[in-house]
Amino acid sequence: MAKKQPGDAPDTPAADQAAAPDAPAKEPAKKKEPKPKAAKAKPDAAPAAAPAGAAAPSGDGAAAPAEAAVAPAEEAGPKKKGGQPGIPPRRGKKLRTWLRDQQTKIAKEGAVPLRRAIQLVKQFIKAKEEHRKKRKGFDQSVEVHMSLGIDATQSDQMIRGSVPLPHGVGKAVRVVVFCQGDNVAKARDAGADFAGSDELIKKIQGENWLDFDVALATQDMMGQVSRLGKVLGPRGLMPTPKAGTVIPAGQDVAVAVREFKAGKVEYRSDKGGNVHAGVGKMSFEDDKLAANITAFVEQIRAVKPAGVKGHYIRSITVAGTMTPGVRVSM
Repeated sequence: MAKKQPGDAPDTPAADQAAAPDAPAKEPAKKKEPKPKAAKAKPDAAPAAAPAGAAAPSGDGAAAPAEAAVAPAEEAGPKKKGGQPGIPPRRGKKLRTWLRDQQTKIAKEGAVPLRRAIQLVKQFIKAKEEHRKKRKGFDQSVEVHMSLGIDATQSDQMIRGSVPLPHGVGKAVRVVVFCQGDNVAKARDAGADFAGSDELIKKIQGENWLDFDVALATQDMMGQVSRLGKVLGPRGLMPTPKAGTVIPAGQDVAVAVREFKAGKVEYRSDKGGNVHAGVGKMSFEDDKLAANITAFVEQIRAVKPAGVKGHYIRSITVAGTMTPGVRVSM
């Protein structure tokens, strides 16, 4: 057996590649990828999107990129813009500018007398709203908001009741009276929209009928009306002595009905110790609005709890339904 000479090339793959540098290197065998199964297209369904990295055949036989085969989501249809519950829509530029100007004007005025506050609230009505009011009968309500120095967590400092306004609230009030006997005819003659006893209670229980704004009840009917607490209570329609909606035995039913039909306003302090009420409409004369607001404020002064210490009435603000509020000097 002949010995290998030092000049001979070794029998190794590396030596073969070194001996033939121009020869192409052998690539490892590629595994055949399984062809994706074509989804059965339904007659009414859109064609299935091609998998990522796959090529879609074009008309001339060449493979087109997968991005061209997949339609973007925006082309499927424009996304509808809708408001979310609890989030008001964005205000326009003109409205934001107008509100900023009004707030600046209010800040310069500061706390003003009552009649001046009414004039400022009426000046806030824009020309567009004035035109709509004349065309469709739109008339903003005038509201009074009072911040009281009471402790809302104490039951003896809760403020609740009702007050008749001299000139009403400017809207029709639907009154239902739970009574029996001769009081039914008296209530209807005084202007009550509905009056009765068992038939009204069954109608509310069975049909969930609530087509009224104020519910009154005589003292002898409270035993039966108390069964409607779960229906009327959450809506603030349950007759209660504190709100003045329970008619005592010695009081005339007709007088109570006339007061609420004319514009007797209920009030109740909230968790923050504030009291709110509607006292008229923008179409009211300044004197009538001033008389209604004065009557409401004096009523709140009269029911001051004995346990309140310090300032009882902290602030009074007058505003419209769609206007900024104006502070009234005490």
